Formats: sequence, structure tokens, C-alpha cells
Amino acid sequence: MGTAALVAVVVGSGIQATDLTPDVGLQLLANSIATVFGLGVLIVLLGPVSGAHFNPAVTLAEVWTARRGGGGVTAREAAVYVPAQITGGIAGAILAGAMFGEPLVEWSTRERSAGNLLLGEVVATAGLILLVFGLARTDRLRFAPVAVASYIGAAYWFTSSTSFANPAVTIGRAFTDTFAGIAPSSVPGFIGAQLAGAVVGLALAALVFRPGRPAEARPAA
Repeated sequence: MGTAALVAVVVGSGIQATDLTPDVGLQLLANSIATVFGLGVLIVLLGPVSGAHFNPAVTLAEVWTARRGGGGVTAREAAVYVPAQITGGIAGAILAGAMFGEPLVEWSTRERSAGNLLLGEVVATAGLILLVFGLARTDRLRFAPVAVASYIGAAYWFTSSTSFANPAVTIGRAFTDTFAGIAPSSVPGFIGAQLAGAVVGLALAALVFRPGRPAEARPAA
């Protein structure tokens, strides 16, 4: 449900933006603002239900930390979460198309396979994983709605890929040939980059927030 709503926000706001203005910069601005607000609200609303697990990359990263004794999602739970996230991503794209009178399923023709875009996805996902696990390790997950939404909004603009940073969202966006779409042929590369970014993000979190830091180096709040 959460991933479906997130993709509906991303795709729907992209359609609305292209209907309202031909300026690509304004289209991206509208799309990013809607995503920031939508994601923040969804984390607040569904965090108590599912831990706001809208992203397979985050879910799989938690499985890894759980196996190393760090707590988090088990492999059995992930086996349910990930298919649900992917199904939700596809459903959200279909819902957005239905709301705006677009074809319910129309494969995207937007190629996003250039190397610089894949690097952007590695950076975007690594930063997201570092943020989520950094908040968890410093006991500040209460700030996740604002922090995660703000990061994604910023990453829309500072990464070349406009920060998909989510395999389920990536798959869902392949089902719409609109502003937010991605060609099916580009999906495997993006997901590979996202998973690579998740590994980098976990490594950075382990380095930056390693146990046993001096007490004075820990945050006061």
C-alpha cells in the first residue's frame, strides 16, 4: 500500500506537471516537491504499521544487518515484503494512469541506461542507506519522515538519475510512458546500481557509526 501510494505520487505529479507547463525544470520541481511531501506523509502514516518499508533496497539491507546480529527484518519477512513492494509499485503506476486518463499500462520509452545515470543511482541509494542506518544507530529514527523525504527531494536535483533509489519504484515506473517513466530495458541496470549503492551505504554506515566511538563524539540529541 505504501509503495503503491508513493509511485502514484511520483507518476501522477509528473503527469500533472507536464500537463501544466512545457518547462522541464518546472516539471521536475513540481515532481520533486510532490514526492517530498507525499513520502514524508506516508512514512508518518505507515511507519507504525510496517516500519515504512516501501523500498526493497532498504529491506534487504536490514536483512543483512539482522544476519550479523544487528536486528532488523528477517529473510522470511523480506520474502513477503519485497513482492508486496514490487506489486505496490506496479499498482501505483496503474492507478496514476487511471486518474489522469492515461493508458493503464504503457511501457515507457524513456531510456535511462547511460553510465553517468547509473553512477547517480549508486550515489542516491548509498546516501539513502547511510541516512536510514545512521538514524537507526544513533537512535534518531523519529526524524526519519523529515530526513528521508528531504534527502530524496535533494537527490532529485544533485544526482544525474533524479534519484529513483528504490527497485520497486523503478519497476513500477516502467509501466508508464510519462514524465516519470523508465524504459524496461533500463530497469535491470538501475536495480543493479541501486543494490550496489545499498552495499556502499552499509559500508559507510559501518565506518561512520561504528560501535565503540568515544562518548564525546556521539550526538547529544
